[in-house]
Amino acid sequence: MMENYTNVLIHAARVGELDVIRELLSRGVDVNVRDEKGYTPLLIACYNNRPEAARLLLDSGADVNAGDYGGNTALMGAAFKGLPEIASLLISYGANLNSQHGNGGTALMFATMFGRNEVVKLLLESGADTDILDIRGQSAFDLAMQQGNHEAVTLLA
Repeated sequence: MMENYTNVLIHAARVGELDVIRELLSRGVDVNVRDEKGYTPLLIACYNNRPEAARLLLDSGADVNAGDYGGNTALMGAAFKGLPEIASLLISYGANLNSQHGNGGTALMFATMFGRNEVVKLLLESGADTDILDIRGQSAFDLAMQQGNHEAVTLLA
């Protein structure tokens, strides 16, 4: 029975159904449950740009640094999608700016590679480490150069 609740909670997080999220959490559904890919409700809410749902989950004890089975965190998802409001929310709840996924990538690298320069600025202002290298030995600066992301090159220089 709880497994059905897990799916309902993850769906509610995806679509931002705050009342459903509150009800399920009040029934004892684990705020950090995972689906088959390792996504938590917080990861899903953030990736789908649901800041109110993300805040509710965080206030209910969601692990801000939980990663999916590939090591991707909510902050990485926000960086990849270019969601500064979500990124800012996660940072305010103590998200680890320098977490690395399975290939060594960080939120800053995602933001740089995909031209999400508002998120690049936010991460740099928040103290993200620019010296981290991925498994290929590339830094965020190297990735900005390769992508021709001139604004990020300037920000990272």
